[in-house]
Amino acid sequence: MVSFDYTIKDVHGIHARPATDLFKMTKQYGSVVKVKKGEKEVPFKGVMGIMALGAKQGDTVTFSFDGPDEAEELEAVKAFMEANL
Repeated sequence: MVSFDYTIKDVHGIHARPATDLFKMTKQYGSVVKVKKGEKEVPFKGVMGIMALGAKQGDTVTFSFDGPDEAEELEAVKAFMEANL
């Protein structure tokens, strides 16, 4: 299992368009992804799960990956977050 923390920079927080794009990207990998904000953790199985966290600008979220391509997926998600959120 690998993970990374990311502080949201987008003024709108995690919203529908980038959440949808991120979800589509993660479907290419075989690892289980979970996203955590504070004490609340959700499996990243759909857009509504990550949006339910209510992550706003300045909030820190933790992405964790567990599976055969976890390191590769971590790098892809990290690059996506830095470029889009």
